[in-house]
Amino acid sequence: MLLSLHKNKYFTYVGYSKEIYKRLILHNKSKGAKSTRGKRWYIIYKKKYINKSLALKAEYKLKHDKIKRKRIKINFLKKNENFYFTSL
Repeated sequence: MLLSLHKNKYFTYVGYSKEIYKRLILHNKSKGAKSTRGKRWYIIYKKKYINKSLALKAEYKLKHDKIKRKRIKINFLKKNENFYFTSL
């Protein structure tokens, strides 16, 4: 899960990738998904799966579970209190 601070609002993005850091670079160069363009993204949650099928099922669940996404975001922000200042 990625997090971005843009115009004083937090945005999250959930996606699947075999090469997470290369994908993050693409998102930050505005070459990723349309919804990620124009924002600076940070990895706040990642999980490794034994096969693609399980990974895609988990991705789908997380994309549609707004409460879990919010919980992950809040936990990250509590642990990284300076995120707001380093993101600007």
